[in-house]
Amino acid sequence: MHSPHDPYVRVRGAREHNLRGVDVDIPRDALVVFTGVSGSGKSSLAFGTVYAEAQRRYVESVAPYARRLIHQVGAPDVGDISGLPPAVSLEQRRSAPTSRSSVGTVTTLSNSLRMLFSRAGDYPAGAERLDSDAFSPNTAAGACPECHGLGLVHRTDESLLVPDPSLSIREGAIAAWPGAWQGKNLRDVLDALGYDIDRPWRELDARDREWILFTDEQPVVTVDPVREAGRIQRPYQGTYTGARRHVLHTFADSRSQALRARAERFLTSAPCPVCGGGRLRPESLAVTFAGRTIAELAALPLTALAEVLTEAGDGGGRAGDGGGGSARVLTADLLARIATVTELGLGYLSADRPTPTLSSGELQRLRLATALRSGLFGVVYVLDEPSAGLHPADTRALLVVLERLKAAGNSVFVVEHHLDVMRGADWIVDVGPLAGEHGGRVLHSGPPEGLASVEESATRRFLFDRSPAPPRTVREPAGWLSTGPVTRHNLRGVEARVPLGVLTAVTGVSGSGKSTLVGAVTGETPGVGRLVTVDQKPIGRTPRSNLATYTGLFDAVRKLFAGTGDARARGYRAGRFSFNVTGGRCETCQGEGSVSVELLFLPRTHTPCPDCRGARYNPATLEVRHRGLHIAEVLDLTVEAAAEFFAEVPAAARGLAALLDVGLGYLRLGQPATELSGGEAQRIKLATELQRPRRDHTLYILDEPTTGLHPADAEVLMRQLNGLADAGHSVVVVEHDMDVVAGADWVIDLGPGGGDEGGRIVAEGTPAQVASVARSRTAPFLAAALGVPAPG
Repeated sequence: MHSPHDPYVRVRGAREHNLRGVDVDIPRDALVVFTGVSGSGKSSLAFGTVYAEAQRRYVESVAPYARRLIHQVGAPDVGDISGLPPAVSLEQRRSAPTSRSSVGTVTTLSNSLRMLFSRAGDYPAGAERLDSDAFSPNTAAGACPECHGLGLVHRTDESLLVPDPSLSIREGAIAAWPGAWQGKNLRDVLDALGYDIDRPWRELDARDREWILFTDEQPVVTVDPVREAGRIQRPYQGTYTGARRHVLHTFADSRSQALRARAERFLTSAPCPVCGGGRLRPESLAVTFAGRTIAELAALPLTALAEVLTEAGDGGGRAGDGGGGSARVLTADLLARIATVTELGLGYLSADRPTPTLSSGELQRLRLATALRSGLFGVVYVLDEPSAGLHPADTRALLVVLERLKAAGNSVFVVEHHLDVMRGADWIVDVGPLAGEHGGRVLHSGPPEGLASVEESATRRFLFDRSPAPPRTVREPAGWLSTGPVTRHNLRGVEARVPLGVLTAVTGVSGSGKSTLVGAVTGETPGVGRLVTVDQKPIGRTPRSNLATYTGLFDAVRKLFAGTGDARARGYRAGRFSFNVTGGRCETCQGEGSVSVELLFLPRTHTPCPDCRGARYNPATLEVRHRGLHIAEVLDLTVEAAAEFFAEVPAAARGLAALLDVGLGYLRLGQPATELSGGEAQRIKLATELQRPRRDHTLYILDEPTTGLHPADAEVLMRQLNGLADAGHSVVVVEHDMDVVAGADWVIDLGPGGGDEGGRIVAEGTPAQVASVARSRTAPFLAAALGVPAPG
């Protein structure tokens, strides 16, 4: 029995995912880094066990009625955890994107800014003082009535809705109509209303064309469908909807990202004519502070906003409240909030920047800044790679912020691969030694220096061996690709030359314009050939999408099972072995493998299906075996085991070899897409590309490919990218890892700062050349990786 003042969180018997009955003691009131190769089990320990148990205990203390309103996770698979305080999770996962969520709303800067204008703004003579809600575009009191607070109005016209007027309506002239039955229904309704659906669109009367596209009427008419062979179709009541109304309704209300994207193709966006893009009512935009409207202040980079507020404060706070007392208090609060965000290297963002346009690393650091201002005490903060997307120049500031969270009386548990963050930690929990079933053990739990004696740790070599990269011969470009001039975000007419046939690294501090510059390269850019962009977006959004389905491996496996003597005798085809269609799947769980159980006041739980026991298929399908395994057992194989099992099957072996080459041998073939990290998703996409025969020149673009990767995994990935360059292809990586940059053939460095202080090419050349440029913020860190003196 431990004393009530035991300074450790003691975990006993943790078996979440691949953890093997882990027992570990983790100190409170310390900066603790959880590390290990990708898939080793460190996130399962930090998030899946420690945080999940803290949240479960908190929810149990809440009244049962309120419990239903909280998103709950199930209890982790752990024997016991003692000494666990309340926990706050700052993960990189984002909620559903919405243009109404912004930097200001995430950091609560918007609340303080609105209060400043309400209490201390300069109002027109005779105007009534407005409540703070009147300065929010997300409330009825403040939103511009024309654009509903979005700042943009979406319009359409005939040329967008009907791109080819030579077609008739029956031939599909109205491209904006929905597909399948819905589009056919609208065509038949128009026919029943008496419109000619067989004449070319351009020959129809102008008034008819106007009504068909833009009417807001919704007439109902009896439709007599054309008889089709073998099908009897009865008359029905059909409702007509104009093409514009359909597009606007789909864009505004559809929950499907694909349908919204399709509708957007038929719309043009323009600043709202009433508010001019300011998103607010005229009376709200008439109020100013320091001579500017709230919309103008929210559009400034946070560093510039701080300058404006400081000048206003120095001037005594021009305010409508007499002595300016409210202005001084609110300005001081805003400056303190901005300082925390700027400290984390995000001063280039504006308060009105929508959160869907932020990277996951930027979003997590904004949440970290908010946590720092919250003043909580005695809490465990569990963070997921806060250094993701962070330039080495900003890492020191991140460590300072983490230390401040700790100094405020909190425990900071960080899942991290960045070596500087590990070196700055009080305690390291190293999980491994390898990934998946070859990991799941705690190799070291103690001060960082103790890891030096742990032979089987993959982290040890990188943390303690600081010798520079060995000298290498830089590849010579086979040609050059020109892009630009690019004028977007903070880039102003930037032109860049990208060498072909080599590995190019694009560097610069956060917000310097790296991703914008690389994004300007398209398949139409002269000299590109084939373009492949490999990002970290999920490979699927439901558990039905998995590693095997995404890579096409499952097609080969299903054909293999369909070709067995047993399957042929029963008349089973490849479709029989899919868990997504009726026939072979278990109908009780519809191929999910689990059933959802609703428990009042408790989290919805998923239990193995009572009929198939999690196998996803019905008994008859599982009777068919290949080399002793049925289809469900094959899906449960790791990539490593499957490569051995399918060694004699070329169609499967090629894809499995590509997955092994990018270090994903620990994943199961049937692992749901929802369980994969961004780094794993990116490597799966890369492996899918690597298994394809490549004859023509291909340009590969990867945005921060080492994010989420342990240095050992980054080595494996870079071997693959170098192999592509050796084969004559071109590879461009946006990267902050200086070891990767040092191993490139060419470097394009943007900056010198972020936002308005960036957007220019500061240096370009070989890594050694860029490392010698004094005005580059990347140069000193690149010089250290190369083992050469820093510039200046």
